[in-house]
Amino acid sequence: MFRTVELPVWLLVLILLFATVTFASHFLFPSVRWFFRRRMERVVAQINERLERPIQPFKLARRYDMIQRLIYDPKVAEATAEHVQDTGVPENVAFEAARRYAREIVPSFSATAYFTVAIRLARWLGRWLYRVHLDESNDAALKAIDGDATVIFVMNHRSNMDYVLVTYLVAERSALSYAVGEWARVWPMSGLIRAMGAYFIRRKSRNALYRRVLARYVQLATRGGVAQAFFPEGGLSLDGAVGPPKLGLLSYVLADFDPQVGRDVVFVPVALNYDRVLEDRVLTSAAQDGRRRFRTSISQALGFAVGYVFRRMTGHAKRFGVAGVSYGAPLSLAQFLAGRPQDGRKNDGIKAVGLELRRRIRATVPVLPVPLVAYVLDMAGGPVPRDDLVQQVEHLLQRRTSVLIQNSPNIVQDSVTALLDRGIIVQGPDGIVADPEQKVLLAYYARSIEHLM
Repeated sequence: MFRTVELPVWLLVLILLFATVTFASHFLFPSVRWFFRRRMERVVAQINERLERPIQPFKLARRYDMIQRLIYDPKVAEATAEHVQDTGVPENVAFEAARRYAREIVPSFSATAYFTVAIRLARWLGRWLYRVHLDESNDAALKAIDGDATVIFVMNHRSNMDYVLVTYLVAERSALSYAVGEWARVWPMSGLIRAMGAYFIRRKSRNALYRRVLARYVQLATRGGVAQAFFPEGGLSLDGAVGPPKLGLLSYVLADFDPQVGRDVVFVPVALNYDRVLEDRVLTSAAQDGRRRFRTSISQALGFAVGYVFRRMTGHAKRFGVAGVSYGAPLSLAQFLAGRPQDGRKNDGIKAVGLELRRRIRATVPVLPVPLVAYVLDMAGGPVPRDDLVQQVEHLLQRRTSVLIQNSPNIVQDSVTALLDRGIIVQGPDGIVADPEQKVLLAYYARSIEHLM
């Protein structure tokens, strides 16, 4: 029993490796997970003390546990059985497909990553690129929302900067969970986005099983009180206007909503607008082509970013004007559906909710300097003398109360300078007029507020 045994070095190393892995998996890793779990709970408790809407337990569940809960949900199991019948694949193959979809969708929220990294980075980036203005005229209505209700922020989609602005402007209210498209599934960005609580969706997928798994996750998150953010348009606006709603995520919420059971769902309209949209030329080019294919690449985006940073550091560039965010009147789903016929709640109700949210978003769009001047020039269709431009802007200012900057001479001066620098307009002997090759871009900014004028 105590005799010496000779072993090859490679076998000794292999034995030690297995012993180390066994020790770590049974003793070390559980202790480390327990340590970080306790630390996270303390961090979350501190954060919840200052948030209007505390982070819900559903959002803090382990990702593995959430995946298991999702794939063994009765409705997902039913969808898996239907997938087997429709496609003829073996049951275990269908189950693994559902598991793969769940792993793709479910986030791994980290309060530390969200509130110490993401919020600070979003605040710095937003303020570095824009003069950010938040219209808080509906702040009292937001604070009056039932504390037990699930809040879903619904927004128009002007730019990818929308994620950045709304994330840090809502940071004092709650931690948002976004639905993000395929563009965000690039490593290492995907890990950070998951840690921020976002979940990935395949916007163009027609796979019935995938759609059922996605729908069930959205429904479970809504039942769990997770604060979410939807872009009803489904994608970036190509022409500058607030587009018609796509009812995918909204239909998932309404399909599982029962005002007699569980919590209410309150939609908060959020309208965003910019003096300059970073992707404006890419979006207008896609609109002219008639296809949602963006002619840009990561190298071009990085080149633009590096060039701007260099010009900014050398004093040859400045911020891109104003970025405005406004809250609209909240919409209680229970109250909205209460007045509708019982048999029409699930069918016509989905479309009615989408149209009402679009109406409230459109009514709340901030009127910013560049879009305002662009609107006047676009409507004129020809040269406008500077003095006439100032008078027309003043006239519009008197009619509107949602303009964020009230000094009309500075509005015209700053906006004209910004548009001239970008070559969107030209100064001629008869006045200011759109460059013939840039009329589409001028109209893009004008359309953002055209419905308000």
